[in-house]
Amino acid sequence: MRIIFFLTCLLCYPATANDWDIYPVPADPGEGMTWVLHSLSDDFNYEAPAKNKGDTFSQRWYEGFINAWKGPGRTEWHPHQSFVQDGKLQLTAKRKRLSQKIMMGSITSHEALIYPLYLEIRAKLANQVLASDFWLLSEDSTQEIDVLEAYGGDREGNTWFAERLHLSHHVFIRDPFTDYQPKTDDTWYYDGTVWRDEFVRVGVYWRDPWHLEYYVNGKKVRESSGKDVIDRHNYTNGSGLNKPMQAIINLEDQDWRTAQGLTPTNEELRDPSRNPYQIDWVRFYKPEPVNH
Repeated sequence: MRIIFFLTCLLCYPATANDWDIYPVPADPGEGMTWVLHSLSDDFNYEAPAKNKGDTFSQRWYEGFINAWKGPGRTEWHPHQSFVQDGKLQLTAKRKRLSQKIMMGSITSHEALIYPLYLEIRAKLANQVLASDFWLLSEDSTQEIDVLEAYGGDREGNTWFAERLHLSHHVFIRDPFTDYQPKTDDTWYYDGTVWRDEFVRVGVYWRDPWHLEYYVNGKKVRESSGKDVIDRHNYTNGSGLNKPMQAIINLEDQDWRTAQGLTPTNEELRDPSRNPYQIDWVRFYKPEPVNH
């Protein structure tokens, strides 16, 4: 009888249930296709301390950026500002001693991914004027897809940003440095929500080099499609967003924000209620034929 009961339980509960299973993938994989979960997906249901994060973390991620760069503006990505605890990735920020620099968490995937790809994060923004980010970047830093870029701080002067999610992409020429990203109003998504107050799901379907779809809490809110939107000035020489890209999750202090006075104070950085940027999970899917 005990064996029968045990087998019945196995039938009742999926052996590979994931935290995100209650959320259907909102993008259409195409006729005759189905979404297949990619192994980079991470539910962060393990412990990884700030120092010596362990094998479960390290099989997917490493601390820092895709190269030795420490970050924009006053940013200094530091390995001890990221850890996994209570089922979430936690990224924090603190002032570097005797410096204007701010030490912040950043992690990068070992693996680079290519379209077609659906990727999504469930996260709660830090209550900071810093950027809470989830993005893709090519190895040569010439192509970038920003899945989530948001500024959750409750400081006066940041209200407009705290109510919006920046949904965009970049194409670059590195020498001489030239940057294109779309600047239309729909790159700042607004629906009246103050985004720091709750966990939010933000996803992108990178369908092909010339098509991106953005989703917020399962709703399609923006499309970027065609050469005029993806690469208006032909910086990619007609190839569009075609390069493998690594996934990055981090905090940033950005020059244009600092120039507006939107950089953290020491008091804000010392306030534990303003840290951390919390990530419940990230998931990645590739479309494959139904009968594959």
